[in-house]
Amino acid sequence: MTTLVIGGAGYIGSHVVRLLLERGEQVVVVDDLSTGYRARTEGADLVELDVTSPEAVDRLAFHLTSSGADSVIHFAAHKQVGESVENPEMYWHDNVGGLANVLAACAKAKVRDVVFSSSAAVYGMPDVPEVTEDLAPQPINPYGASKYVGEWMLADAERAHDMRTVALRYFNVAGAGWPELADTQVMNLVPIILDALERGDVPTVFGEDYDTPDGTCIRDYVHVLDLAEAHIAALEYLRGGDRPHRVFNVGTGTGSSVLEVIDAIAKVKGIEIEPRIGERRAGDPARLICSTDRIRETLSWKSEKSLEDIVRSAVEAREAAAQD
Repeated sequence: MTTLVIGGAGYIGSHVVRLLLERGEQVVVVDDLSTGYRARTEGADLVELDVTSPEAVDRLAFHLTSSGADSVIHFAAHKQVGESVENPEMYWHDNVGGLANVLAACAKAKVRDVVFSSSAAVYGMPDVPEVTEDLAPQPINPYGASKYVGEWMLADAERAHDMRTVALRYFNVAGAGWPELADTQVMNLVPIILDALERGDVPTVFGEDYDTPDGTCIRDYVHVLDLAEAHIAALEYLRGGDRPHRVFNVGTGTGSSVLEVIDAIAKVKGIEIEPRIGERRAGDPARLICSTDRIRETLSWKSEKSLEDIVRSAVEAREAAAQD
């Protein structure tokens, strides 16, 4: 089997590439290396290409056909909520336009199976204890909207071109499966805290008066290696028989508060951390925890790693990078 992984030089994509290679699959990585790294693609064929470019459809179709690829996993996208609010045009052009080119290339090359990197951001600010896939999406920013539109596009491609697609709605991804594949972009809570500590600063907690046990926001943190395994399970699902569902949450089904994450980092590093308390940020729901019933029952997937596993792997990856 050969899989084309678009955005495979990035944080999550490179973990999936590594797992596919370990399974003995052939992998072609397509990445413009704007945020990814060539070293992360070792063992795979690398095609440097911006999937939003005018020649993208023809070049993607060529590489799909010449490699004999039977499936595509699409990661390439911008993913910063704040940036999407300030520059929505870029998110529509790149996230939506890039996916349109990928689906057009798949149709041209007659490749049916596509796994799409969606996001819990499609749900917006749901006021429910647990988010199920049946909850109506209500994205509140251009990033979440671009992912939801992407899911519509997959459904359209299924009807028009007899494709088979899955969208994985990630919750909060963190950790590292291998130190060299760690998240290098300081946009998520765990790397933000570690970055502050490296600067000799303390992390800021935005709001301590939420309706949660310790007053801070609760999120569902999933280890990137568990998430990568979910992509493999989704790929096998597409290659199999009946497909009763095409959208899946990916998380743990449990939540951890901001203070619990800080405490976990303090424990792993053997230090005390006294965070700075700031004002609430607009658009932060008190809790966001996913139901994992559908993915567990349909794909036989469940997360295996704990919050401590996530934090320990992230800390060890930082320490390894500092020694290089």
